[in-house]
Amino acid sequence: MCRLYAMRSNEPTRVECSLVNAQNALMRQSRQDMEGLMHGHGWGVADYRDGLPLVEKQTWAAFHGEHFAKAAARVYAHTVIAHVRRATVGEPSIENTHPFSHGPWIFAHNGTIPNFLKVRDRMMPEIERMFRNDIRGTTDSEHIFYYILSLHYRNPNASLRRLVGKALSRIVEWSADVDPDAKIGLNVILTDGQFFVGSRLGRTLWHLTRESVFVCPICGKSHVHHEPKTDYRAVEIASEPITDDNWREVPDGTVYSVDEFFYLDAESIAGCVDEVLA
Repeated sequence: MCRLYAMRSNEPTRVECSLVNAQNALMRQSRQDMEGLMHGHGWGVADYRDGLPLVEKQTWAAFHGEHFAKAAARVYAHTVIAHVRRATVGEPSIENTHPFSHGPWIFAHNGTIPNFLKVRDRMMPEIERMFRNDIRGTTDSEHIFYYILSLHYRNPNASLRRLVGKALSRIVEWSADVDPDAKIGLNVILTDGQFFVGSRLGRTLWHLTRESVFVCPICGKSHVHHEPKTDYRAVEIASEPITDDNWREVPDGTVYSVDEFFYLDAESIAGCVDEVLA
């Protein structure tokens, strides 16, 4: 169990309210989520600067001290991923703290692969050797990340959304082979700052589409220095609704992407099983 947040917009946008100040900001969820659980085993905030990932993370709870709040306050970006961790696979450590990054890619995961060590035996041969050497921690999440990157490396022209769907389908199959009754959780987010894809499987997930610049009722300011000739567009994604706005559930069992018009487009994970991959 973890809690995550992501934002993708066509103009640089501040996310401090969503991460720190809102009614159900991610920092508040780290203390207690809607299920009454604490997510105190680390936090991370990632965005892009000059096209490269900038990732800040720590192993303590987001609600402890000012470090998470300061990290959130500095972010002004087109693409953001933030995560608070409740450890299930892998001890609390920097190596096991989300988001993970490799080259231009940033990745976060909410969920668990049951019996992971047994599933890992099936996954490792499918991870490219050059990526295996980059695995630093012991989480199921980091292994999922490098498995997806391996599929992308072998199939660079494949739809990234469908590729993620195929990867998750295989992981579900491996998990079912180990224990057909085990409940798997695979909410993932993957981006290189341009492509932005994710999934919902077995965990809660919501999204909010913004179609115009607005004055935030929490801080009393706009979150963007708006370019008047541009129609502002943004999509926010979160494990739980962050604000009192009209958040909508992402359908369970789907993979999604944010398209060039900044709409969230989803399809069934099951629909990706026929994707031809190497």
